[in-house]
Amino acid sequence: MAARDEGQLHLLLASITDYAIYMLDSSGTIVSWNTGAQRFKGYTEDEIIGEHFSRFYTDEDRATGLPFRALKTAADQGKFEGEGWRVRKDGTRFWAHVVIDAIRGADGTLLGFAKITRDVSERKQAQDALAQAQAALFQSQKMEAVGQLTGGIAHDFNNLLTIIVNNLDLLTRTAREPRDMRLIESAQRAADRGAKLTQQLLAFSRRQPLQPELNNPNGLIRGFEPVLHRACGETIDFSVSLDPHLKSSNIDGPQFETALLNLVINARDAMPGGGTLMIETRNVVIREGDREAKYLKPGAYVRIAVIDQGTGMSPEAASRAFEPFFTTKEVGKGTGLGLSQVYGFVTQSEGHIEIDSTPGKGTTIIMLLPAQEGESDSREDAVDDREIRQSAGTVLIVEDEPEVLEIASEIFDSLGYEVLTAVDALAALEVLQSDRHIDVLFSDVVMPRGMSGLELAKETQRLRPKVKILLASGYPVSTLPTQGLPEGASFISKPYRWTELADKLRVLRARG
Repeated sequence: MAARDEGQLHLLLASITDYAIYMLDSSGTIVSWNTGAQRFKGYTEDEIIGEHFSRFYTDEDRATGLPFRALKTAADQGKFEGEGWRVRKDGTRFWAHVVIDAIRGADGTLLGFAKITRDVSERKQAQDALAQAQAALFQSQKMEAVGQLTGGIAHDFNNLLTIIVNNLDLLTRTAREPRDMRLIESAQRAADRGAKLTQQLLAFSRRQPLQPELNNPNGLIRGFEPVLHRACGETIDFSVSLDPHLKSSNIDGPQFETALLNLVINARDAMPGGGTLMIETRNVVIREGDREAKYLKPGAYVRIAVIDQGTGMSPEAASRAFEPFFTTKEVGKGTGLGLSQVYGFVTQSEGHIEIDSTPGKGTTIIMLLPAQEGESDSREDAVDDREIRQSAGTVLIVEDEPEVLEIASEIFDSLGYEVLTAVDALAALEVLQSDRHIDVLFSDVVMPRGMSGLELAKETQRLRPKVKILLASGYPVSTLPTQGLPEGASFISKPYRWTELADKLRVLRARG
């Protein structure tokens, strides 16, 4: 009878394939082995009986004495239960749920242990994926909160900067004393830094639509070089190598600068002990059959490379580097949005970005942007305000901030326009419904009394189809509470300079 029961038990254990069930003696040596154990761990019965069960543990766990602590817990408390990595015969790992029960004789003597192991790798992967999704959601919610906060601050801050920079510009046109000029120029530089800071905050927290213009990357890099140099810190040897014959590209200048700053900061962080960082530009031609032709149309491109001697990235990290929220930095040290902003800017500009990185040997990030024929001119004195004056008409300025309204009126007056004003959209509608001649509507977007500048623009197009429309806001267009600008309308971001405003007006008038 006992022999038959023993045979049935052996048959039962052999038929179980979802669990590894085997016996250990009191020292942890394996004395029995079932089919499930062979399936999970890869060892046949002949290979494993007589071996110590600790061989299934990782080197790290064996070094800390975990197998022996598990046996001691089972011996002292009757049972040990836990989860952890275990190693198969071929060296691969799986996540195991383990139960070890002590087996004692009638007199209480410890005879050995019964060990049951189950492979729960799929459950572990699902838990890890859920944890990662929760972390990404938390990061996303945090960034959304930051975006809302910075957006509100930026709107008010840009209104203030609009007043400051344009009053300074107007003072510059009449100041003659060297000391006065120096003070004004110093204040202008500070205001410019404030404007750039606001732009960077908005780019960091929100995706802004591009406003491409013909720019030469060399000119943008030279103008932004002091900021990049300061961002590197004292331990980084920063340099630029710019092709003097570099072609221009139709790109958004501020977004290009933000992308470049993100790349430089990443390179700096990859060299905590110092090193060399270079920005390099040159012209390239993509032809059919070239590796880059998988992503780009054949043609002329400008190549901007940021090269560092930092820690480099593994192939896996490099393949995920442009994913939102992915970062190799410590928790709290990086948002994981810097490279995704760069990727978004480059792809929106119909270009391509790639990473060449080797662990321990540094990283090169390459931006390829479509080349354009023609020369760009970013000089502030490039706008001929006399041309504006000769063809100026009447402008209706709609702005609820009195000081912004005042400075906008001064700018338009200096450009030769007759100025009409309104403090909100409803007051503007009264003017539009009168018989006053109006050539241009210049309106803030966010206004009180329930009607926005965008709604006013659409109503203006209905009432006066020939009126040119220029809208302004301290918020980026992507955050405005509509589906976008009305067809034919133009947009300028606050804080704007009188030269930028004049240029926008000239483009509007050129449309006919």
